Amino acid sequence: MIDTRELLDATARHPLPSGYVCSADPGRFDADLVHRWLSTDAYWAMGRSREAQAQMLAGSLVYGVYEEESGAQVGCARVVTDLAAFAYLCDVYVAPEARGRGLGTSFVAAVLDDVVRRAPQGMRRVLLTTDDAHAVYARLGFTPLARPEQWMVLGG
Repeated sequence: MIDTRELLDATARHPLPSGYVCSADPGRFDADLVHRWLSTDAYWAMGRSREAQAQMLAGSLVYGVYEEESGAQVGCARVVTDLAAFAYLCDVYVAPEARGRGLGTSFVAAVLDDVVRRAPQGMRRVLLTTDDAHAVYARLGFTPLARPEQWMVLGG
């Protein structure tokens, strides 16, 4: 079970930078912009079709990070979850012009806080995969799998 006190501490240690706000409102989420970002600039989603992206968004919690003043979306994240015990954090992206301000870490902290708060009995596990952002996620308490030999995957 995830220690919610630890997560709340991480959220407090990584507040969103001034001028930004996180929202889980799907009506505010710019799916076309997110598709453009992911399909052209995210190594894990290069070439992803708009149709596949729409289906993925429909089956997930979606989060955006926005400039407070302009309302412009500058980041996104998606969480696949049963809202009880398990969540998979994916498609975390911050636009190049908004990087370098700690926004990615604070945004993920806010997303995790929301996901864990939605789980009535507490979230047991949140997984993610990354090729290049281990340090970002480690600041929030993510660690490599303790026993990777227990895990299996179907597909590449």
